Amino acid sequence: MRLTKLEHAALIIEQNGETLIIDPGSFTRPMTDVESVVAVVITHEHADHWTAEQLTGILAGNAGARLLGPAGVVAATAAAGLTVEQVDAGDTVTVGSFTLRFFGGRHAVIHESIPVVDNVGVLVNDRFYYAGDSFTIPDGVEVDTLAAPAGAPWMKVAETMDYAVAIGAKNVFPTHEMVLSRAGKDLSNGRLTWAAEQGGGTFHALEPGDTLDI
Repeated sequence: MRLTKLEHAALIIEQNGETLIIDPGSFTRPMTDVESVVAVVITHEHADHWTAEQLTGILAGNAGARLLGPAGVVAATAAAGLTVEQVDAGDTVTVGSFTLRFFGGRHAVIHESIPVVDNVGVLVNDRFYYAGDSFTIPDGVEVDTLAAPAGAPWMKVAETMDYAVAIGAKNVFPTHEMVLSRAGKDLSNGRLTWAAEQGGGTFHALEPGDTLDI
């Protein structure tokens, strides 16, 4: 698989001429030129992880692509005239070359005044794992490559360090970083480098547009 990191939480994964997109949101460049898309996974309903404009643009060139997300995403996208297939923790879905296993169920707490929404993490082909806006650990899974959150109103850097150490992936790269300044990104990258190395892994300081072969 070849993974391309875009801005913030958006990812493109390609295998056997097919494309999977994850979390094309409001902090990400318009994704109107992506081809051969078989599925789009939306981990939760917040706008930095999906917008109607992004999904409409993707579907315009990929009419057969399936949209997958938890119940909150199904409801939010329906209001925009889009149809998303509901997935829950424990589900496994095969789409083209991609086997998707879902974990978790709830977004990390931001503040007691803000409702906690549905959120699923996704394991792609038993190799790459991304938990959306959570620190859910996929039990019984040996993760090859992990997308670790770099900055968010629902986390502190110690939590993502502990998370990366607990999973012990061979490869780690940052996601959810568009809320950080350049100095903030560098700080987070340094801490995640340490965390990845604790289990003998390697940290990859991917920037938008960079690729990683898994």
